[in-house]
Amino acid sequence: MTAHKIEQRPVESLVPYARNARTHSDEQVAQIAASIKEFGWTNPILVDGENGIIAGHGRLQAARKLGLKQVPVIELAHLTDTQRRAYILADNKLALNAGWDYKTLAVELDDLAEQEFDVSLIGFAEGELDTIAQTSSSDGLEDLNAGGDESRSSSNPDYLKFGKNEVALTAEELESLNEALVQYLEQYGVSFGFASWLVEGKVNRDA
Repeated sequence: MTAHKIEQRPVESLVPYARNARTHSDEQVAQIAASIKEFGWTNPILVDGENGIIAGHGRLQAARKLGLKQVPVIELAHLTDTQRRAYILADNKLALNAGWDYKTLAVELDDLAEQEFDVSLIGFAEGELDTIAQTSSSDGLEDLNAGGDESRSSSNPDYLKFGKNEVALTAEELESLNEALVQYLEQYGVSFGFASWLVEGKVNRDA
């Protein structure tokens, strides 16, 4: 395996891929910039032989936000055009295919918080941190139950609250919802979009 040299190149010399399918919100670019400030530049931008970006579009935007003039780069000039285009997708998708051990994740985040580290720098939103804490417990969504009664029945249901609405849940429904949430978190790593995913799945089952 060939070792690739890391070198510094001017920010303005790097060319974003016009058909890059991965998007970066202003919020995420700000997170990347904050991470670079805290940890340093740990992940060089990957470019082809003509300074075209293969991986690192978000990092380039963060560098511009930070006012950096140069960034670390690794050149992958050996890739064919087909390989280059495929790897642009693979670099993003392969990372998304990983899951989380939520019990271990919750322990790590708690330990960092106890050491007064700003866990927002890791990239999890406040709502996600709450979901991680709930999902990592043995009872999952049952931790959301205000009553705490382990012997649930239709006469003493849990409630799913959203907006001004409340929906009574049986123990079986609560268990199914918990299993669905765990599945979604394992697949996507975040809680955002869970409701849409759940509704869309229901529509598909009824079709």
